[in-house]
Amino acid sequence: MRKLLMFAAAVALWTAPAAFAQDINHGEVGVFGEYYRFSPPGTPSATIPTTATTPSGHTNFAGVGGRLSFNASRSWQLEGEASYDFRQVGTETFTSTTGAATLAPSSLRVLHALFGPKIQTGGGPVRLFGTVKGGIVDFRFDPTPAGTSAIRSSLSGLRASNVNGVFYPGGGLEAYWWIFGWRTDIGDEMYFKNGAHHNLRITFGPHLRF
Repeated sequence: MRKLLMFAAAVALWTAPAAFAQDINHGEVGVFGEYYRFSPPGTPSATIPTTATTPSGHTNFAGVGGRLSFNASRSWQLEGEASYDFRQVGTETFTSTTGAATLAPSSLRVLHALFGPKIQTGGGPVRLFGTVKGGIVDFRFDPTPAGTSAIRSSLSGLRASNVNGVFYPGGGLEAYWWIFGWRTDIGDEMYFKNGAHHNLRITFGPHLRF
């Protein structure tokens, strides 16, 4: 009898948090770390008095952010999020009309804001999900210009208008015990500047149900 009572108590302790979480699971709030692989847009040639090279490769950013989700049903949520990527300093190459090449540093920070639906596999402790969001990305440069009047940055398209619309399809996995959870997302944050540019974005961090 004693063993039976101990077993029943253990089952109750294990299942009670899950039942309680179901009662309060109206939404989720969380913080996350972010990896963002930036694809430069190049320079719009129609407005450039000199020739500027497009940066080769990509720039890797790291940042932090937060998100808030509200349940519309057991299978989908409405979700908003914002994040900030810390300053990265890269080297840009400029070529004047005389053929002279100049290297100059360019410091860039990135702000992201996204909102949209999140579709998930149900209200269980482990869930797969997919999301499609829209929003903006704001590329912030240091006020000191890189280079001189004889050259033009290959990122001048972003300098002229730092805020760009974005479209983000993505997905991931989240796992919860009681109200505590962990979530990992991966997706393509596309911004539109002289065409669409694809940028890998990965986020990961703790979440809470409420």
